Amino acid sequence: MNKPKIKSFLDELVAQFNTPSFIESDPVQFPLRYERLQDIEIVSFTVATIAWGKRPMILRDAERMLAKMGGSPFDFVMNEDYRALGKANVHRTFFEPDLAYMLRGFRRIFERFGSVENMLIENRAAESAAPAWTFAGLLSQEMRSANGGQANSLCYPASYGQSALKRLNMAVRWLVRNDGIVDRGVWKALKPSQLYIPLDVHVGNVARELGILSRKSNDRKAVEELTAVLREFCPEDPVIYDFALFGAGITGKLKK
Repeated sequence: MNKPKIKSFLDELVAQFNTPSFIESDPVQFPLRYERLQDIEIVSFTVATIAWGKRPMILRDAERMLAKMGGSPFDFVMNEDYRALGKANVHRTFFEPDLAYMLRGFRRIFERFGSVENMLIENRAAESAAPAWTFAGLLSQEMRSANGGQANSLCYPASYGQSALKRLNMAVRWLVRNDGIVDRGVWKALKPSQLYIPLDVHVGNVARELGILSRKSNDRKAVEELTAVLREFCPEDPVIYDFALFGAGITGKLKK
């Protein structure tokens, strides 16, 4: 299938899946529940961090995780209520000490910058040639600084420079895309055109079957390769095809 036909196929799937009905079965529903920017930021990054595995389990565990933070995750963080967290499991290999690690880092960011978005602005991350990886470096640095210099690979990959950053790119998609349909779209520091595809095993396999991804490893180079093709299809909003690549597999409509 040539690129115009692939684009037409993916556009059909975008129309099918980029709809309000998508929300009820996707983790994007959680940041949509909040209005304060800092609440949305905390929820986006913590939920995206546990967004691997079966979707019903992700939704269940995200619900439980957010319940621990009460009505305002921002207040929970700034009051240091995460100190009362124990060692209980949150999701698969992610436990309460890992959650506390993240929340401690967010408290430092909010104290220093006011919001995660302001951290990007003050560090001019949007001007970077690869803003996702620049942002990952900033976030990792703040998290380590808030936790005695310790890294936590369950929260952010140690080798983020080569990582696909699937979970981070998912959270940033929720925060930046602003078509008013599914994603929350509260950040203005980045444009949708600067986003990178959240690449997981499913998306990678679908892209390879379609012939728009040749790299075998799901790493940074694969993200850059696939996103470059998607930017040809929609320069102003390439990550809109995240909906299509997700939908192509589950609908059985994948074409050769």
